[in-house]
Parts: sequence; structure tokens; C-alpha cells
Amino acid sequence: MLEPVNIAFESLNFATLAPMLIAIVGALTILVVDLAKGGLNKSLYVMISLLFLILDFGALTDFAGMFKENGTMLGFFDVMMMDGLAILSQLIIVGASMLFIPLALTSKRFHEFSYPEFFSLFMFMIAGFQFMVATDNLILIFVGLETASLALYTLIALHNRNKSFEAAVKYFTMGALAAGFYAFGSMIFYALSGSVELNQIKDVFEADGYANIGYILVGVVFLLASFAFKLSMVPFHTWTPDVYEGSSAALAGYMSIVPKIAAFVVTMRIFEFLIHSGVVWLEVVLYAGVVITMTAANIWALVQTDVKRMLAYSSISHAGFVMAAIMIGTTQANTALFLYWILFTFTNLGAFTMLWVSRQKKLPAGQSSDHSFDKFSGMVKTMPVAALMMGLFMLSLAGLPPFGLFWGKVYMIASAVSAGYTVLAFIMALNSAIAGYYYIKVIVYMFMKEPTNENNYMINASLSLKTIIGIAAFATIFAVFAVSPLMEFISVLVYNSGF
Repeated sequence: MLEPVNIAFESLNFATLAPMLIAIVGALTILVVDLAKGGLNKSLYVMISLLFLILDFGALTDFAGMFKENGTMLGFFDVMMMDGLAILSQLIIVGASMLFIPLALTSKRFHEFSYPEFFSLFMFMIAGFQFMVATDNLILIFVGLETASLALYTLIALHNRNKSFEAAVKYFTMGALAAGFYAFGSMIFYALSGSVELNQIKDVFEADGYANIGYILVGVVFLLASFAFKLSMVPFHTWTPDVYEGSSAALAGYMSIVPKIAAFVVTMRIFEFLIHSGVVWLEVVLYAGVVITMTAANIWALVQTDVKRMLAYSSISHAGFVMAAIMIGTTQANTALFLYWILFTFTNLGAFTMLWVSRQKKLPAGQSSDHSFDKFSGMVKTMPVAALMMGLFMLSLAGLPPFGLFWGKVYMIASAVSAGYTVLAFIMALNSAIAGYYYIKVIVYMFMKEPTNENNYMINASLSLKTIIGIAAFATIFAVFAVSPLMEFISVLVYNSGF
């Protein structure tokens, strides 16, 4: 007869659940407030969401301090793992969310923000992403991924346009396929190792000398395909432009940042130990995927006539660019990945917010797109400040010095050169030059063309939206002063996590 096992409450370390629980309590609070008294102004729900996000961010900041002193913290039967990667990625997730949620306070009323459920689903989605990155347990990763994804599908559909429903269905279909791939890959890893903990799987594979390499590669194929969907890697990218087009510009900007940083962290945990073990096949596939994704997405972006679709292809290219860090697998490359994505967060969210302020509830007759290039024609003459802001974000995305993303690109390319990937570094630099063309195309329309009838900007420019644009612009311009302390902060967290 088995003897009962006594587990000390302190050993469960429930504090590791605190950041996720804060987001969940925030979501439930919004629902309870709505049940108690319906029809309240959306500003209240924005404030409640912001309050809990600030508490969440504060809890993560405390964890960052504790990590520097005590190292990785395990909790809840060692399922939760608050290491440097988990803390850093959650800071980006919650920080980007704090910038996104005030975008609901537009000057005009939009369908999705009239529902308290929008804000509750948003908080549940954040909790899902946080669970996803704060563990090395394949089951909890899956639970977090699906929790976040199911909430995100609904948020897209709430935009309430024909293309929004189409986008939600496409995203759901692709997400279901990716979930299936993930389940198959995880099942194979479990069958080979008898564990769903990535650290234990790594130990078993190394102890066996990768004797079952054929089966391991089959599992890797399924897992790689799953996260290639989430990261929009070519050829698994086909859903991205349509989903971004069907979503609101604000949500599209958010989708280009937060789901991807969560997917990057999980991909890093799963694949980097395999790369370091000398699985050459995986390195070759990742190398090809990185190069094809960067190059093909840039070429497709060149021929777009809609700025939002152009930015969608651009975000695919950026994801390919950053994926190179996981393939390189050095501490320098992983540090550069987080620096790049923090700078990208401000710049890309600023660019999509500029599209959001011009969002029209009903498209004028004969206008099939809300964000055509013609809409930007001659903007410098009609709205010079808006033109300057949009031009700033385009120059930063193109990687021109001294603006924010230039420093991210420099560190990424430097990490490739340091690891001996000189050809890859050249391809990355070449793709940055190609991308400059379609970003500068927006600037040409704004500064060198005459205004058209479509030029109707800053329609929804409330104080909150102007504030977010101002924060993004400030971070983009003065990033040069933050790069050094950011790199120091990131490198400590990444290095001490064993990456």
C-alpha cells in the first residue's frame, strides 16, 4: 500500500503563479462589474484593465530582482518556472498590453469596445501567454497557447466587419492545425523520453546519445511546423495578411508583437538544446526557413497597395529576421532577440496606431481599403505632425540610424557575424535594404505627392491615442540612450537562464 506523501505548502511556491493570477482576477473583476451594473462606460473597463496590468508588471519587476539574487524559481509541483526568459518575455507581453489597451479610447465608438467581454477576453489572453512562457512543461505550454488563441479568435471577430469574421475563421482553422501538430510532436517526445518536462526530455535524449534520432526528427518536424504557423514563417504564413487586414489596426499591431514573443520563447526552449546537440538537419531547415521568410515576405511587401497589408508582410519578415537568433543559439544572439523585439514593440505599435487613428466606421463609396497608399498622399500639407510621426516609424522599421530598430538590427547582425554566420549576416543586411524601399514608399506618398480626396486622417485622435503615439515616438527617437542599460538587463536574465 502506498503511503501518503506530505507536501509542505511553502514548497509549492504559489508566488510563481502571482502574475498570471493577477491577469485572471482582472478578467473576472470586469465580468463581475458588468453583471452588477451593465451599460457602464468603456473607460471604466479600460481603467480596470490598466490597473491590473500595472499590478502584473510590478509583480514581474519584483521577480526580476529576486531572479538576480536567487536564480530560477520553481513552483506548483515544479510545473511553473520563473527563469530569466519567462520574466523578460512576460515584461514585454504585459508592457505591450499596457500600451495597447488605451487604444480603445477613440473619439468614435467602435463595435468591439462596447462589450465588457472584449476587455475580459483580453486579460484572459494575457494570462494564457504568461502561462505559455513561464513553464517548460509541454502540457502547460499547450494550455496557455490555446487559452490565449481562443480569446484572440474572438477578439478578431468582435471587430464586426465581413473581413473580420473571415479573418477569425482563417485564424481559428490555422490555429487548430497548428495545435494538432503541436500535440503530435509532444506525444512523440513523451513516448521517447517518458516526460513532458523539456529539461528532463533533454537529459534523456543526451543520456541515450540521441539513439532514436529518426523519431526525434519526426517530433521536431511537427513541433517546428506548429510554431512556424504561430510565427508566420514561410510557407506557413498564408493566414497572416488576411487576418491582419480583417482585424482592427490596433489589434493587428498587437498580434504582430505579443503572440510572437511568446512563440519565440517556447521555440527557444524546445529547439536550442537540439541545435547545441549537433542535430545538423534542424540547423539547415531553420537556416533555410529564416532566409526564405525574410526574403519572400519582403518581396511580397514590395507589391502591396494597402499599408496595413504591407505592414503585415513586414512583420513576417521581422519574425524571420529574429528567428535567426534561435538558429544561431548563442547568448549574444538571444540577448539581441529580446532587444530587437522590445524596440520593435514601440515602433510597430506606433505604426499600427497611426493606422488606427484614421480608421473609418464605414468605407466611402468606391474605396475597398481603409489604408491605401493614396490615403497618405500629401499628408505633410494637410497634417504635418501626423506625417512626421508616420515617417519616423517607417524610418525606424527600415533600420535607419539613429532610430530605435537600427540598434536591434545591428546587434542581431553582429551576433550572426560573431557566431561565424557571415553569409547569413550579409543576407540579413541585404533584406534590411530591400525593406527600406517599401517603408520609404509611404514617406514618398506623404511628402512628395499632392493630397487626394481619400486623405482623411486623425479621425479618432483622442488624447489617449496621441499619448500612445507620443510614447512610441519618444522611445523610437531616444532608443540610443536606452540600448546599453537594456542590453545589460537582458543579458543578465538570459545568461543566468542558461541560454
